[in-house]
Amino acid sequence: MTPTTNARPTIIDVAARAGVSKSLVSLVMRGERTVSDEKRALVLAAAAELGYRPNAVARSLVRRRTNLFGVILSDLHNPFFAEVIDGVQEAAGAEGYRTIISTVNLSPAAEQRALDTLLELRVDGLILASPMFGVQSIAAASRELPMVLVARRSDVPRVDSVTNDDPTGARLVMEHLANLGHRRIAHIDGGRGAGAAERREGYERSMAERGLAEFVHVVPGSYTEEGGRHGVEALLAAGGPRPTAIFVANDLAALGALAVLAERGIRVPQDVSIVGYDNTSLAALRHINLTTVDQPRPDMGREAVALLLERLAGRREAARHVLVTPTLVVRGTTAPPNEG
Repeated sequence: MTPTTNARPTIIDVAARAGVSKSLVSLVMRGERTVSDEKRALVLAAAAELGYRPNAVARSLVRRRTNLFGVILSDLHNPFFAEVIDGVQEAAGAEGYRTIISTVNLSPAAEQRALDTLLELRVDGLILASPMFGVQSIAAASRELPMVLVARRSDVPRVDSVTNDDPTGARLVMEHLANLGHRRIAHIDGGRGAGAAERREGYERSMAERGLAEFVHVVPGSYTEEGGRHGVEALLAAGGPRPTAIFVANDLAALGALAVLAERGIRVPQDVSIVGYDNTSLAALRHINLTTVDQPRPDMGREAVALLLERLAGRREAARHVLVTPTLVVRGTTAPPNEG
């Protein structure tokens, strides 16, 4: 018996080709160890000859698992998320899971559609990278499946999180700039981005602790190149003495800031020092060479998968919140102030 020309081969076709029962083929496809090596080889050879692929949907209905993790990224244009995904896919693949990735380009409506789609696909767990969702949406989804937030702390019961210690990251920036001799240090914030408030508060607290409260200057920005551009333009238009250093909320925004400064003929770091946040692959490029705060992005992705696997194994009920430690990476965009 052979399958029709246009039809996909079925488990029945494989059984007929191998001369065994359908139930035996099913055991082989499930990886059951009770099947003899001889029978397993026979079935696998028949499946290969026919081009048979197991029906993952049917199998998931039986096992009540899809072996799929859903991942929602708020902004694929930010290299931070691509590097988190590297860690997610590595850790998930090692445990036999595949990932379905949805990108939403900073659109709350698209984020909700992506969530609905992944829930309909019955993924086994969900990773939300820097989500824009409100608490109610997160709480509702968490009642259906295990969920981990990356780069955003969760206060929802049973929802785990992996976040960077952003107040400490901001403190590292301020210590570095203060030790170089800077006093007029401004901050371009990250708007409503995950961790932005903590970075801004860390900046303001550090300035106050160093007796520099009178020099605090925060301008609105976002975790985008445009956010950095607008932030620097606002600083330059503010009048008064120009800041000698600028702490920008993330690397992508720092690129926008650097572009405006270059257009205005303002030298970095001779005229103004710039510090970013995330230590993405862009920061290390030779022509950028950005001083920045390192978040271990792949490690954060791997940790998110580990938290999901703990949930799926039923090893705990209470939420876990993993706080990763940042470090400062000093490169070529910071130097002592040129007060002349």
